[in-house]
Amino acid sequence: MNAAAARARGGPQAIEPIVVGVDGSGSSLRAVDWAANEAALRGVPLRLVYASLWERYEGESLAEDVGKPSEQVRAEDIVRTAARRAGLREPGVPVSTAVLPEEPEYALVREGRTACALVLGTRGRSGVVELLLGSVSLAVAGHADCPVIVVRGASDNRVRAGTGGRVVVGVGDQGAESAALRFAVREAALRRATLEAVRAWRCPAHESTDHPLLAGEPARLHEQQAADVLEQALKGLPADVDLRRDTVEGPARRVLLNASHGADLLVVGARRHRGHRGLQLGRVAHAVLHHSACAVAVVPEPV
Repeated sequence: MNAAAARARGGPQAIEPIVVGVDGSGSSLRAVDWAANEAALRGVPLRLVYASLWERYEGESLAEDVGKPSEQVRAEDIVRTAARRAGLREPGVPVSTAVLPEEPEYALVREGRTACALVLGTRGRSGVVELLLGSVSLAVAGHADCPVIVVRGASDNRVRAGTGGRVVVGVGDQGAESAALRFAVREAALRRATLEAVRAWRCPAHESTDHPLLAGEPARLHEQQAADVLEQALKGLPADVDLRRDTVEGPARRVLLNASHGADLLVVGARRHRGHRGLQLGRVAHAVLHHSACAVAVVPEPV
């Protein structure tokens, strides 16, 4: 957040909150759990946001007892329930709520402009549906100005400091300047977790290692190049980072999906071109958002 936005939010010392989108689904409640833990780890407030254009679908339909649109009454009940859940999980975290009569994609992207991160669920009400990402989460991940964490899986997550888990980050061509790498370093430190930096590499098709005459030296050359890129990107990391380096042959999507098993968080970058209005997610980010075995953080990489 820039200085002007910080002052607008309450002065130069204003603290950027974790914003979580809630809609009453099981996946959004798990996102609340994750976001509460994340806010506690970072020492920041938590903001719960429900957004829906209920007037478009309900018109002037009112709940008789309170004189409000019935969907608004339901939304207010959802955010109150979510706030109680967050308070029970992390009693020391300040919680605020908002019910907004807007398209959720636009509302959440706007909220992200003054947040340190957005946390979302996969938005599914059945086990089969939850395997794929909902349109709202996908749109927000492809447009937000701050990191977007999508909480996957059907079980509660454990993200408290001291769990001794793994934070996996895909290292691309941005090298040491990568915002995704900086985000992953911080997340690993907060969790006291191992940072696993992964660089995928492949031989060109005409140098396939499956061919007996080409196996060996060409593969070692490409793997060494990947190792050199990885080492250069990690050169400036703090000495106290518990770091694991991995260069793995294969498509980046497959390599990162394999690495997501057993991890606390998978971090990938998404290039953001100024002035571009379309969905800004590369193939790798798109694939891991849909299929990762753990939560995924998509971090904007300005171009």
